[in-house]
Amino acid sequence: MTKVFFTVGMSLDGYIAGPNARPDNPMGDGAARIHDWVFRTATFKERLHLAGGAGETGPDDDRVRRTFERIGANVMGRRMFDEGEVAWPEDAPFRGPVFVVTNHSREPWIRKGGTTFTFVTDGIGSALAQARAAAGDKDVRISGGANLIRQYLAAGLVDEFDIDLAPVLLGGGIRLFDDLAGAPGITMATGERVAHLGYRVKR
Repeated sequence: MTKVFFTVGMSLDGYIAGPNARPDNPMGDGAARIHDWVFRTATFKERLHLAGGAGETGPDDDRVRRTFERIGANVMGRRMFDEGEVAWPEDAPFRGPVFVVTNHSREPWIRKGGTTFTFVTDGIGSALAQARAAAGDKDVRISGGANLIRQYLAAGLVDEFDIDLAPVLLGGGIRLFDDLAGAPGITMATGERVAHLGYRVKR
């Protein structure tokens, strides 16, 4: 059965985007450091046609590759789309259907490499239904941003999620889990009672 999931990078102090995020400052001040690891992987460098060699293989690359392989369709918010529209290459990295939740109608935007952005104006339920239909036997990824992910969490529509916690302190920006206390459907299922993350302070 198709699952609904998201995967996000997060700073050690809980932010997934920095201050002043806007189309000419994607992810906000300093937040690119959260994703430094992913830009080094072979899979991501190939997806975005990044220069500088073939990229790194290993566990990080395996994680990125498995994530891309499971996606049959994406759902994203308009704010994330607005930031990405000016930053993504012509051959956008999604390579499949993307449903953008928005209040403003627009004709589908077809990109090279198989990515088509479809703009959905009748809510998150409609966007998810369309994404499920397009995904076939693969999964639906809620790509972001934070506000859209929170809406799907609060509605109890998310099955799984992964957080890539980076040893970075932003000191401000956008938190993922604000305003979710008591929301239905947010019970964490893991194999252990606690995840032990160890860091050394680099001086």
